[in-house]
Amino acid sequence: MSPYMLIMLAFCLFLGTSITVTSSHWLLAWMGLEINTLAIIPLMTQHHHPRAIEAATKYFLTQATAAATLLFASLTNAWLTGQWEIQLMNHPVPTTMIILALSLKIGLAPLHTWLPEVLQGLDLTTGLILSTWQKLAPFMLLLQIPATNQELLILLGLTSTLVGGWGGLNQTQLRKILAYSSIAHLGWMIIILQFAPSLTFLALTTYLVMTSSMFLTLKFNNSTNINSLTTSWAKAPLLTATAPLILLSLGGLPPMTGFLPKWLILQELTKQQLPMTATIAALTALLSLYFYLRLSYAMTLTIAPNNTAGLTSWRLPTTMVPFPLPMFTITTILLLPLTPAISTLLSL
Repeated sequence: MSPYMLIMLAFCLFLGTSITVTSSHWLLAWMGLEINTLAIIPLMTQHHHPRAIEAATKYFLTQATAAATLLFASLTNAWLTGQWEIQLMNHPVPTTMIILALSLKIGLAPLHTWLPEVLQGLDLTTGLILSTWQKLAPFMLLLQIPATNQELLILLGLTSTLVGGWGGLNQTQLRKILAYSSIAHLGWMIIILQFAPSLTFLALTTYLVMTSSMFLTLKFNNSTNINSLTTSWAKAPLLTATAPLILLSLGGLPPMTGFLPKWLILQELTKQQLPMTATIAALTALLSLYFYLRLSYAMTLTIAPNNTAGLTSWRLPTTMVPFPLPMFTITTILLLPLTPAISTLLSL
């Protein structure tokens, strides 16, 4: 694809998200979401492969359905209440429809079935955009909707954490594992959305940094399944040594970075008199942690001194470039245990 076309599509992605984030009118928000959708589809189909075309078709149909539902709900709200303001939603029927439409857009369970299949058909760069940037605009709309459907959001969040953990157990494709990881993390954000928006921002920021680091690591190693991880030590030893810690951080294992938002979310749910919700969310997190540990174990095996993959020079690409500094910076940030345990000791 032409560099000028890539710049224009990247600008359209930025423009669509900016319009949605800064708008207070449902029609403008819908326009921003549509610009976002139309901008990423050419990126999905830049590699003329049947799986990429299939993924782009599924994504377009799903997003078109969600956008049509969103527009219909906003029209219904304007007909019932006479206003288009996002922050003045007070009728339960259009509010519920909009929440479900936005849940379909970002891939919350049980409206998640399109996300693993679409992500599996994309290259890692486009998958990174789909898993990170495309989540921002719907989340900003969910944050602006008044807290009138807490039970629905808690149900969607718990279902997502369960499906995200359960669905990733039997996967060998790394893109599908990251898709189910995205569903589980989105579930944690949705659970606490109406109670503490600041924690949602913290969880979203942590998720974006960790997921970006993992996608960049897989892209540098050109790894798409668990078997391809066995040769990663020969390609990038330092990156392979630090990648298991990124996976453990994604799983929320203390004292890694990913444990901090989950710990704070569980604490806030307990303060909101929702101990059962906190218990179920914590138990479902163990499912996600299991397949992260499995991936970490698969990558750790390649670091063993008797591993022949690290000694075979023919596995190295002929045009191997030095270790990229931006990727090293992001990875190093994730390795800093953000010390929830130390902060607890200091507060005592």
